[in-house]
This record gives sequence, structure tokens and C-alpha cells, in this order.
Amino acid sequence: MKHLNLTVYGRVQRVFFRASTKAVADQLGVKGLVTNRPDGTVYIEAEGDDFAMENFLEWCHEGPINAKVEKVETSEGELKNYRNFEVVKKA
Repeated sequence: MKHLNLTVYGRVQRVFFRASTKAVADQLGVKGLVTNRPDGTVYIEAEGDDFAMENFLEWCHEGPINAKVEKVETSEGELKNYRNFEVVKKA
């Protein structure tokens, strides 16, 4: 199991990025969260096995059909043992 923190840049808000991310995560068995940030990026915390994370990361570089991903910053983090994958709305 590994934990990744991802920040996705580009046209990634108002294109169903969060909902699509959750659908892909659920399909791959990835746990964590996704949220929009005020600076226009999307922030993701994801946990899963190597195979699932590799596929999830690949998808994050593409995003849903109307997104235009410019770059994805990735860093490894400490496991938080998420139980599911959820979309976090703005506070």
C-alpha cells in the first residue's frame, strides 16, 4: 500500500473532475479524497496497491473529457488508512 498526495493543474474545475476521480478510484479500489482548491487546482489524497495507484495516477494525468491537465505534482505521504474515496466540498 502507498499514499500519494496529488495536485492537478490546468482546466480541472467545473469539468466534473472530482466526480470522475471518485468513479475511477472506486473502480480501482483506491481510497482517499478529492477537493477543489481556491487557486483553481484539484487536490487528491489517494491510497492503494501499486497496480491501482499506477493506473489511478495515469488517469489523473488525463482527467475527464472536458479537462485539460497541464501537470500533476505528486508526493508520497504517510498512510491514513482511508475507508473509502470521497469528494470533499468546499468549506
